[in-house]
Amino acid sequence: MEVFAAAKRQYRLQLRPDEVVSEAKWPGPQPEIEEVSAALTQLVAWGNLESHPDTARVSTLSDFYRARFLYRLSHGGEAVESALALFVETLQRHAELQTVALEDIASRLMALQKLASETESDAAKTHETLRDLVRVFEGLAENAQAFMAGVARSIELQRAEAAAVANYKRQLIDYLERFIGDLVRRSGTIAGLILALEPKIDPMLEQVAAREARDAAPGDMQDRLNSQSRYQEAWRERWKGLRGWFFRIGHEPSQAELLRARARAAIPQLLGAIAALNERRSGRSDRSADFRVLAGWFAACADDAEAHRLARTAFALNPTRHFSLNIEADTELPASIPWADAPPLRIHPRLREYGEAAPRGPLPRVRDRTEARALLARELAEESLQVETARKRLATGEPTRLSDLGKLDTHAFSLFLALLGEALAEQAGPQSAAERQTGDGLLHILLRPLDPNSHAEVDTPHGVFAGRDHLITITPTQDRQ
Repeated sequence: MEVFAAAKRQYRLQLRPDEVVSEAKWPGPQPEIEEVSAALTQLVAWGNLESHPDTARVSTLSDFYRARFLYRLSHGGEAVESALALFVETLQRHAELQTVALEDIASRLMALQKLASETESDAAKTHETLRDLVRVFEGLAENAQAFMAGVARSIELQRAEAAAVANYKRQLIDYLERFIGDLVRRSGTIAGLILALEPKIDPMLEQVAAREARDAAPGDMQDRLNSQSRYQEAWRERWKGLRGWFFRIGHEPSQAELLRARARAAIPQLLGAIAALNERRSGRSDRSADFRVLAGWFAACADDAEAHRLARTAFALNPTRHFSLNIEADTELPASIPWADAPPLRIHPRLREYGEAAPRGPLPRVRDRTEARALLARELAEESLQVETARKRLATGEPTRLSDLGKLDTHAFSLFLALLGEALAEQAGPQSAAERQTGDGLLHILLRPLDPNSHAEVDTPHGVFAGRDHLITITPTQDRQ
């Protein structure tokens, strides 16, 4: 099957049994042609291969009636070989952080930007550049995913020698420092190129989708339009994935930030693996090894009585009534009573936590916290009153310009900042209005931006709060019902 897979990669359609014998790498002596033919016939029966009569080498009538076949991979056999090859490649692949891929992505984006600035765009060049960009980006994402799955290699490190661990530690730290520095340096450049291409990318994607749709299967005009729409949607999804790698989506960090954080976390993982290796070499007790030895002792016991004695000795299953913590005089039991048959012994939680039933010395005096509770209640009531006053000051239900708010005290300004932050979190863009209900459900906020050149200032105890002027409407929820 390896010979047929290699022939498929070399664009050879079919093989004869003698070619299989000569090209295969046999672990032992080379088999006879009859054995190989029998094996090929069995593979045909299993569905891995397809056979066809071989009439090219027929020179006599007897050769014509002799069974001669050409063999090639079937669809099922090709799928099996591809899956096995991918499985082996995945097992043998080491996670890589490709700084070259970042450079290639930046160069492809620059090429796209140059193509977008031309008066007559070349669809073929645009298509080729986008294909290269997607190919490089997929390789970067795939290797980054493999790296994030586990780079510390704790299993190999725990089996390695000390010199190998120290050498790998130096190499990994240098490797991560180089990649993190390149990622930080190039992420800003790539993000800037993506932003510059945003207004022009849709026509380019539409042009590439139309070029791909020309190779679609024959059909009517509607089928061609549907095919073009599918290609265009696929390209938009790829562009969205590329953009999400270098820009935050909502409150979620970008994939580049996650990869950078994972690369930084790889160094503590490496140090933890080295610490585990040092602990093992320092001669500390290994509980799992102790239990394995104990299991061997139990297996070597002659009878159940000997096994019970071993259990009592190993796990200290002996009566402990001699502590006499709170046992009444009439409940004293002899030491011969098994612990499982004896009544339960109540143990104070302090004894379990500190190892003693009561602290040494006199008991601490009970503190009277009445005054502290009263002070806390007064402060809480005063703070609630101030917050309610600030809420009434702002939640008028009338549209108000930020420049007309005047001077705000500390509590009113804190409430104003919280409300403004919740409203701006809902705003889709600087020119769009935002409307939402606060998290506690008490207030409703409507924020409308005014002229971009407008200016508003709000005096606060901490300074002057200034920015673009907005029209804000804060309404209590109960007034809107």
